[in-house]
Amino acid sequence: MSRAMSQPPLKIGVLIGSVRPGRFADKVSQWFLSEIGRRDDMETHVIDLSEPALAGELKLTLERSAAPDDAPTLAERIGGLDGFVVVTPEYNHGYPASLKLAIDYVYREWRAKPVGFVSYGGMAGGQRAVEQLRQVFAELHAVTLRDTVSFHMAWEQFDDEGRPHDTDGTSKAASVLLDQLAWWGLTLREGRAARPYDG
Repeated sequence: MSRAMSQPPLKIGVLIGSVRPGRFADKVSQWFLSEIGRRDDMETHVIDLSEPALAGELKLTLERSAAPDDAPTLAERIGGLDGFVVVTPEYNHGYPASLKLAIDYVYREWRAKPVGFVSYGGMAGGQRAVEQLRQVFAELHAVTLRDTVSFHMAWEQFDDEGRPHDTDGTSKAASVLLDQLAWWGLTLREGRAARPYDG
């Protein structure tokens, strides 16, 4: 999708929610980052909860200590973005505890921004995790997108190079999600600029 020259690209955060060693999130997120990288209307910012700085910040939060001051805080990173795509697995019919902690650590910075989902798991493809996350983000005044990308029996859906076997189908699903994200991202960015959101 091409953007009007007068519009700066949307700053989109890709939030990787799993922190497990050997996580499958790396394959899913790298594929999705390649899809979003084809667009000129979006600027991608990866927020990987396994990053040492973020992991340390969230750990200190649990200990009720001050966050490190040598890197932007999670709230600052979230606050500077126009929209998000959460890459999440499904663990025991839910989403990871690390993701819940990160979402709850930030509050006002989520408001009036769109959130999309790329999920993966077993037979349900992570959809139960997504449905729970919709409720959480609604409480934070964020707008969740209707269409998602999900990988059922995810470990069977990718080749050894990290590419989906169904390249056409997955690319089409990603395009639908990103088109919705672009519409909501631009609309809500303009809305926040015209009338700060105080809901």
